[in-house]
Amino acid sequence: MDCWHCRRTAVGVCRFCGRGICENHAETHPYILELYRGRDMMKALVVEDALYCGTCTPRPDPLALPELD
Repeated sequence: MDCWHCRRTAVGVCRFCGRGICENHAETHPYILELYRGRDMMKALVVEDALYCGTCTPRPDPLALPELD
């Protein structure tokens, strides 16, 4: 797989969109692994440094998917 930016050999893929990333273009971004309900509020298990391509724009808010209910 090649880097999305420079076409060098990728060393990883963006966790959010799947684009290949070389070591020069790799960035990090928090990624929510799982949500769960605590005693009084929702809590999240988060990875602070997931690989990020810097090109895609992960949505800041979750999307409603009523058809999956």
